[in-house]
Amino acid sequence: MVFCDKNDNVLEWSSEEVIVPYMSPIDRKMHRYFVDFLVKVKNKNSVVETLLIEVKPKKQCQPPKPPKRKTRKFFHEVKAWGINSAKWEAARKYSELRGWKFKILTEDTLFP
Repeated sequence: MVFCDKNDNVLEWSSEEVIVPYMSPIDRKMHRYFVDFLVKVKNKNSVVETLLIEVKPKKQCQPPKPPKRKTRKFFHEVKAWGINSAKWEAARKYSELRGWKFKILTEDTLFP
């Protein structure tokens, strides 16, 4: 990530090195979620914060709207939404226990 490498406020960063266990709502089994980024930054108040960051398309960050006719695509989107929601809740709890913050970035955040 060029942004992290060139930003003086980014002290450390890694990609897919944090593994968060989560319970899948689909099969009710434990799985491993590899969060996209772990970034340690110095904020505008010079306080060091650690952020767990997931990058997703905006469309995948909202539950799917039921169509008139329920297609395979819709059921796939519902399944993906359920799994992502479980992952993100696990990541929030994982972060909170460590004093970190969990953030989901979309194209709106990355390309304002």
